[in-house]
Parts: sequence; structure tokens; C-alpha cells
Amino acid sequence: MKLSIVDLGNVAPGTTEKEALADSLETARNADARGFHRIWFAEHHLNAGGASHHPELLVAAAAMRTDRIRLGSGGVLLNHYSPFKVAEMFKQLEALAPGRVDLGIGRATAGPIIDLALQRDRQHRIQADHAQQVLETLAWLYEDFPQEHPFAGHRLLRSVPEVPQTWLLGSSPNGSQLAAAVGIGYTFAAFINPAGAAGALRAYRENFQPRGHGLETPRAILAVNVTVADTDDEAQHLVNSAKGFYARLGKAGRGAGAVTVPHPDEAAKEMTVTENDEPTSIVNGRWPRFVAGGPGTVRVTLEQMLADSHADELMVQDLIAEPDARRHNHALLAEAFGL
Repeated sequence: MKLSIVDLGNVAPGTTEKEALADSLETARNADARGFHRIWFAEHHLNAGGASHHPELLVAAAAMRTDRIRLGSGGVLLNHYSPFKVAEMFKQLEALAPGRVDLGIGRATAGPIIDLALQRDRQHRIQADHAQQVLETLAWLYEDFPQEHPFAGHRLLRSVPEVPQTWLLGSSPNGSQLAAAVGIGYTFAAFINPAGAAGALRAYRENFQPRGHGLETPRAILAVNVTVADTDDEAQHLVNSAKGFYARLGKAGRGAGAVTVPHPDEAAKEMTVTENDEPTSIVNGRWPRFVAGGPGTVRVTLEQMLADSHADELMVQDLIAEPDARRHNHALLAEAFGL
């Protein structure tokens, strides 16, 4: 079973973004040594809780510090950028680390201020053309423009035959339909929409069509927020940071960018009883937003989620406040799944 990580550049309480970025690179090095299959870096802007704003920079830096692990974006917010820029950038990363680069692409609003700041043309509303942007990105990577297209014949990095693996990230059925239609990998963020994960991943697999974009058969990743500790009780304490972070987001409104990941004791004091008691395992068939427990407890839950969704790979996110506890979490996961 392939096990991977998506890293947010968590800023631990009382630390700085500089320390968080250094910790992300150490996490990549540690994951490489422990046998994780890939590590992706998030794209979040003006976000005090996470320092991973431009995943391509962390991919390049991590490539110089690792030997085997795949490196990628989780994911590039394509709605803000030129498909040419994204395709060329990740083709160059592929040249730096041949056979190890993933282009994970998605879309999201980062709030009206950030959306406007990232927008080149500020005189007109952004058009909702995500599917067209995905197709153009793939056409650049796979030299797949129609002969009469003005971009046809213009090749990226002509002497580099390798192409990064391309994945579409989503948390709704729409993403699974697009990924299946264009024939690329699909990753579902179950920590955003746990109820929709299994159905979306099954639909992706059922509707997949190979289109010459690197895959002949479907390839699906289930992304889950996971907190593992030596005991169930300790894990339930640590997961308060994840619960508390989302509770803060829900109350912050337009000030969400200032929200940080709390220490678990601090989070426990801030949350309501309902927030504190949110389940961390499958209850009556309902998937949790956060999976937590000792290694055995967590493995049982994750294996059930993989069976329900038919995913090929598990990608873990965490919001554990302390870097040492986060890496211990990864070590316990690697041991539990026999990496």
C-alpha cells in the first residue's frame, strides 16, 4: 500500500514561517528515509497558520535534499495562473528531479483580496474556465495541441522527454468527472468533504477514459487528516490542534488568514463540547473529518476508508502543532503500514 504526505508548512505555536519552511524540508527528508511514496506541498496565500505558499519552491528545495520520494504540489491553484507558466515550471522541475515530480492541480478562492492580487486583468471578472485550463496545461505537457492551433509545435524543454505525473485535486463530484474525462490521476480531499469521498472516487474509476496523458488505467488517491500517537488517549489530545484550527476558521470570517494552529491544550479550552467530541473514527458508516488514535486503531479506520473508496493510495495531512510529534506521527504510520 502506497502511503504519502501532503505538507502545509505548519507554523508551530511560538515559531516563525522560516522555521516552518525548514521543518517542511526536514519532513520531506524524513519521509524519503521512511519509505513514503510522495510528498506534496500546499498552496495557501496570506495564511498565518501555514508557510507553504508556492509549492514549486519547496519541490525544488526538497529535490536537492532527497533521493527517492516523489515531490509535487497539493496543489497549484490553476484558476490564478497561465497554463503555459504552470506546465513549463513543472517540466523544468522534472528536469531537476527526473521521474520524481507530480503536478497536482486544483482551484479555489483564497478570498476576494488574494484573488484580485493574483489576477492579471483586474478590469474584468475572472471567467470560470477551469476545464479549459486543465486541457491547455496537458496540451503543453504532452504536445497535444491541434495542428492549426497557434501553440502547436512550440515544445517545452525540448531535450527533456520526461513529463511530470499530472493529478487533479478536488473535494466534489465535479472534479472526479473532469479527471476521468481527461484521463489523469485524481485525489479527493476527504478532510474537506468526508461524506462525498467514497462516491466520487468510485465514480472516477468507473468513468475513466485514457486520453494519452500518461495513464492507461485510473489512479486515485484518498487524502485524509490523520493523527497517530503511541496511545489512543495521546492521539485524542494531539488531534485537538486540528479540531481547534477548523473551529477557529469557522469563527474567523474574513479574518481567516490570521488563524494559526493552536497548541492542543489551548484548543481544548477554546472549543465547544460538540467540537471537542467530534468523532475521529467511522461511526454508523459516517467518515470523520479527522482520524486519530494509536497505530492499530488508525490502521483499522484507514483500511475501511480505502476499501469503501477503492483508492490506490493514501495521502495523509496533519495539523499537529509540534514538529517532533508530527514526525513521530509519520514514523508510526510508516510502521503500521509496513513501509
